Order: sequence, then structure tokens, then C-alpha cells
Amino acid sequence: MSQSQATRPIDLAVIVGSLRAGSFNRMLANALIGLAPAGVSGRIVEIRDLPLYDPDLETAAPDAWTRFRAAIAPADAVLFVTPEYNRSVPAGVKNAIDVGSRPYGKSVWSGKPAAIVSSSPGAISGFGANHHLRQSLVFLDMPTLQQPEAYIAHVDKLLGQDGAITNDATRTFLGNVMTAFATFIDRNRRG
Repeated sequence: MSQSQATRPIDLAVIVGSLRAGSFNRMLANALIGLAPAGVSGRIVEIRDLPLYDPDLETAAPDAWTRFRAAIAPADAVLFVTPEYNRSVPAGVKNAIDVGSRPYGKSVWSGKPAAIVSSSPGAISGFGANHHLRQSLVFLDMPTLQQPEAYIAHVDKLLGQDGAITNDATRTFLGNVMTAFATFIDRNRRG
């Protein structure tokens, strides 16, 4: 790591897979940003208004695509916080990946370290979404944190009305995830 990287804060873009304003995943994303160690500055990059990716639109790319790409490009790393829809990633996440990966040769994802936290009110905890997303990240050349894995089951029971994590063990675990991710970013970010 260069000296400039060591002193420059980590710019962490956070993608929330659920589009619902009051979603558990949005609350969890905000909690994770709050648990990030010193030197990591997290910000949610919205995906709600991204038109579906259509290569025919590249000649006059929609403003939402341009804003999204510009928001991801300077980030040092990306944290995906996502539910599972039908044993895979929500369509909004996949669309954001497609929008950011195009036009060919100009991907805003390439080389950025990534981590995935999947959650669900159910017991399976978004395992399918987590692993489907990993498959895309391999193709996008995004080194992805392998350990600790973060599958959060019964997320509805772990968050208060204000979005704060109410379970001490979960808060400690997710703090450890964020610390491990910060170390991983330091080892893998380009610059």
C-alpha cells in the first residue's frame, strides 16, 4: 500500500439490494456504515431510479446511469447489502451491476474490493443471493472478502425501529466483518 493510500480515508460505496424505503437491508446498511472502523467513510449509492440496462441507450446514456457510474467510479471498495429474491439477487442489484459494467471496457467495478452481507427475515439468510452475487463479482474482477461470511437470518428480530442493531452478538459480529473488510480493502485496493 502506498503512503497516499495509508493516509487517505477509504471511500466505501454501499449498494442496498432492497428498493423499499424502510427495508431491513437499508437499516442494516446504515448500521454497517456506523460500525466501520476509523478511516472508512461509507455512503449509500442509490439504485432505485436506474432504467433497465439497454445497450441501445448508450449513445445518449440516461442521466441516472451517468450519475450512478460517477458515484461508483471514485469508490475504493463496494459493500453489497442485499436480500434474496427467488433464491437469487434482486433485479435492481443485477441491473446496477450491468449499468456499471458498461460500456464494454469502461466498467466502474473493475478491481474494486467487495464484500457481501445478505439478510432475510427467514432462516436461510439470503445464502442464494450472496453466492449468486459472488459469481458476478468474479467476472467483474472484484476481489471479494471470503471470511468472515455474513448471512444474517431473522434480521427483523435484530433491528430496532430506529434501525439500530439490538443484539450485542450480532453487533460484535458485524463490527468484526467491517474491520476485516477494511483490512481486505487496504490489501487489495488499487491506486
